Amino acid sequence: MNRALNLSCAAMGLLLLLPLLAVIALIVKCNDGGPVFYAHPRVGKGFRSFHLLKFRSMTVNADKDGPLTEPADRRITRVGRFLRKYKLDELPQLWNVLTGDMQLVGTRPEVERYVALFREQYALLLRDPPGITDPASLAFRREVSLFVAERMEQQYVSEILPEKLRLSLEYQRRRNLLSDLRVLLNTVLSLTS
Repeated sequence: MNRALNLSCAAMGLLLLLPLLAVIALIVKCNDGGPVFYAHPRVGKGFRSFHLLKFRSMTVNADKDGPLTEPADRRITRVGRFLRKYKLDELPQLWNVLTGDMQLVGTRPEVERYVALFREQYALLLRDPPGITDPASLAFRREVSLFVAERMEQQYVSEILPEKLRLSLEYQRRRNLLSDLRVLLNTVLSLTS
């Protein structure tokens, strides 16, 4: 039933948002002529790799400087700053839900090097596909503002990611359809605050 709900919601979302997606794609393309989408390898269900889709919000090849984004990161384009503020860059992940690589609610997919550091926790979390949102995503929706530029990765690995994993594991133990709907509603409401 959960898969059917994810499929129908993702398909309906993509269909309803198609005009907005087309406008965003055009704006991203016109901004600097680079690719519209950014497909980044992430670890999914059962530790299988997949490509997470986003509208590109950074300069071309920005990921060669690492996966973390610091406050006022110069790699973020002007258009990308707007897309990130309202989480519009995340909309293509509905396609990831449609293909079964992700679900609407679940722990956020992470890059392999961070999953390897917390394999025991991810072994529990990745029994299911990762998700677009969950309580940890809501708690850390302004994660970039927490970073101290000189120690970003160390801070992410020792403070931020362990807390996100704790929240995700806690939620996984008690989640149900009603709690997932509540998370989705809170996610939508958080976009306006």
